[in-house]
Amino acid sequence: MALSSTRFAELDAFLVGLNRASAHVILPLFRADHGLENKKAGGGDFDPVTEADKGAERAIRAQISAHYPDHGVIGEEYGEDRPDAEFVWVLDPIDGTRAFVAGLPVWTTLIALRHNGEPILGSIGQPYLGELFIGSQAAGSRLMSHGAEAPLQVRTCPKLTDAIIATTDPEGNFNGSEQGSWTQVRAAARLARTGCDAYAYAMVAMGKIDLVVEAGLKSWDVDAAVPVIEGAGGMVTDWRGQRIGRQGGQMAIAGDRACLDEALVTLRRSAK
Repeated sequence: MALSSTRFAELDAFLVGLNRASAHVILPLFRADHGLENKKAGGGDFDPVTEADKGAERAIRAQISAHYPDHGVIGEEYGEDRPDAEFVWVLDPIDGTRAFVAGLPVWTTLIALRHNGEPILGSIGQPYLGELFIGSQAAGSRLMSHGAEAPLQVRTCPKLTDAIIATTDPEGNFNGSEQGSWTQVRAAARLARTGCDAYAYAMVAMGKIDLVVEAGLKSWDVDAAVPVIEGAGGMVTDWRGQRIGRQGGQMAIAGDRACLDEALVTLRRSAK
């Protein structure tokens, strides 16, 4: 059953409030003593987490519990609570913790709302820059920046040779065959950028980047992107060209279907 416009507006406003609550925790710790820890301490790898990650997720969960106690939550830092509820919030309090630790303002807060398993509302927030990208298929996508709002729209770019593309870490996030596929797609594109994490998703919605290619993603890396990108007229698929599933994995985000189709010719060879 579709949500009423009144109900949707209520949830949209609540989503904005969740971003404010998380920003209140995160911003004082950005470029400050953020309490860096390694999730894989002793395992040889470095998977950073900070008090900003954990504190922001606690703040978001507290707001959800207080206002919508029947809603479920899936979060990167504190796991699942009623993941099969009618409404489920999917949280990544800081996507791009490595950028956060390095003092680079390309980390974001990702929040999505599923209704009966489908992401219907999502946000990509960068509070240090004062930017909040919000989207849904029903109401489109918009940028809230310093008190002003503007609609978001992907741009036309039918040829991969004209495209600006992005990925987070081709050496760390792709396996051998995936890295080979990325290298081929990158060679065909006009310009490629790395290290932007989910901020690159927002730039697709804004019409600045044409294609983002990622792999090894979790649900909290994916769900918020779907309403924002689709609301701006773009698409979020797996490497086979199918709409991305709720479990993450390999992902391609594009503003123009023709450009995506060109990239998928290569990406399908490494599709899982």
